[in-house]
Amino acid sequence: MKLAFVFPGQGSQSVGMMAGYAGLDNIDETLAAADAALASPLSALMANGPESELNITTNTQPAMLASDIAVWNAWVAAGGAFPSLVAGHSLGEYAALVVAGVVKFPDAMKLVKARAEAMQSAVPAGIGAMAAVLGLEPDQLAKVCEQAAQGEVVSMCNLNAPGQIVIGGHKAAVERAMAAAKEVGAKRALLLPMSVPSHCELMRPAAEQFANALNATNFAAPQIGVIHNATVDVAGDAAAIRLVLAEQIFKPVRWIETIQKMAAHGVTHIVECGPGKVLSGMVKRIAPEVKCYSLSDKAAFDAALTELKG
Repeated sequence: MKLAFVFPGQGSQSVGMMAGYAGLDNIDETLAAADAALASPLSALMANGPESELNITTNTQPAMLASDIAVWNAWVAAGGAFPSLVAGHSLGEYAALVVAGVVKFPDAMKLVKARAEAMQSAVPAGIGAMAAVLGLEPDQLAKVCEQAAQGEVVSMCNLNAPGQIVIGGHKAAVERAMAAAKEVGAKRALLLPMSVPSHCELMRPAAEQFANALNATNFAAPQIGVIHNATVDVAGDAAAIRLVLAEQIFKPVRWIETIQKMAAHGVTHIVECGPGKVLSGMVKRIAPEVKCYSLSDKAAFDAALTELKG
């Protein structure tokens, strides 16, 4: 067995997202540490909402990091096996870096808050949009985006799974690309409830702003291999990691290649560590030969632990 862990990002949040983990060690302690790092009642927002507040980017990103690491800390406390490779989807990459020992959890909480603030301020509400396009190959959709841009920005942002790609950019350009995608055979094209168009050129100013926070944060060499979204390379030294984290904001999440790289490195089992089952579904479509687990609640956690206990 060769084990990898993957960590979900924005989109897996929900009010009460940690309720299903009741009874596991280290959950409450980790959430309390997240509150302390930000000097705000984040855990209360995660538990009680309102949903509209939780779904604001500057709240969602810290909430997802806190929940991913809470589940990881519970896994460690329970004696679960350690992975040889880790990766995170977009924001989830920060959880992977914490697990790999690159950045301390309180520092990571502050970083993702700064990241979210930079992204939120880069594009005013109503200017940008993101949409999921189902049923087209990347080459097809790249041409669609190129033709639909018409002087604006629209591009592939998340290459999630075969036939499942998210595009983003200026709202009008995204809408043109959605219509064109349907004309060339897309099964569906639907706008996502996100005002911040992550992982496209509109986020380049956010990356420049965020670089200041990255440079002010201590980074260590990874103790576990971390595969970066933007490059599909394994993390190097601190300077290289800072650079790729800044670029990640405006470069696409190459998730298909990330999972393929894990499989090529001999990974036989992948665990999704955090709320939801979004990444597990993607993994099954990308690498059906890899055994996949989701730690989406205590029952799923206990089942995976029984099979994978180290």
